[in-house]
Amino acid sequence: MARCLVIGANGFLGSRLADALSTAGHDVTGFDRFRDGIHTYTSPDVVPVAGDFLDPDDVAAAVSGHEYVFHFLSTTTPASADREPTVDLRTNVSASVELLSLCAAAGVRRVFFASSGGAIYGPQARRTFDEDAPLRPISPYGIGKLTIERYLDYYATTAGLESVALRISNPYGPRARPATGQGIIPITLERIRRGEPAVQVGDGSMIRDYIHVDDLVGRILRMVDHAPRHRAYNLGSGLGHSVADVFAAIRTVVGHDFAITRAPQPATFVDHVVLEVGRFRDEYGTDRDRTLAEGIADTWTRMTTP
Repeated sequence: MARCLVIGANGFLGSRLADALSTAGHDVTGFDRFRDGIHTYTSPDVVPVAGDFLDPDDVAAAVSGHEYVFHFLSTTTPASADREPTVDLRTNVSASVELLSLCAAAGVRRVFFASSGGAIYGPQARRTFDEDAPLRPISPYGIGKLTIERYLDYYATTAGLESVALRISNPYGPRARPATGQGIIPITLERIRRGEPAVQVGDGSMIRDYIHVDDLVGRILRMVDHAPRHRAYNLGSGLGHSVADVFAAIRTVVGHDFAITRAPQPATFVDHVVLEVGRFRDEYGTDRDRTLAEGIADTWTRMTTP
């Protein structure tokens, strides 16, 4: 079993990944701020290490002695990076490069980086994207993810640090945090739970690839057990759903209609992103993923069950 460090272990994806790695028998350390000593993962075997991602000394201490490092922490969201691009550059990108340098110095075997399966490709005429599609991000968030991917290449070339970019589509599910302003499914379910109107960005035709967090984490575990052959993988469902489709599925799950307010679509948002996931399936096989309706139902049930 491997010695694994999850950077961002108190976040939505990081906490689910830490639990899954621990359940699979790996030795897992979770790094995050852990304010007030509270952590969101549930496994008692995950060792918490409190620290600041922007403090190289904290990060260096956490990295030491680990074979695999999972970089699942971001200091920004797509919306916040849009508002303040320099913050994304000064914190998220800069600290990520520092992390890679520290991993190389510590002899880490492989870094798994949570990249973007949408913003990094940018607006293009194509409807689906494989890993060899041109990378043309126009948003600060996507530009930052691409910059970090390029530094993965740099440290692989100069220091022999193995790494893989996980181009994750639109994950959703239990432990998602609507307050971050990221993720239409958890945000909408939370607003419905509070009796507030849902917010529709654009005219409802924007299409994304959604994947339940448990299906996503299951894919990542396979990559730990069997070393990836490629430097980047799309991790998504391979299916596209419009905002209107998502709202229709939510109506069915919650059992009633809900009010909708409309917001303009930001200029940097991509209209249509569906991931081609053949590279992963050819290498690791497939399982039956949850349908969108099944995944939303699971998320709603866990949000509303005491």
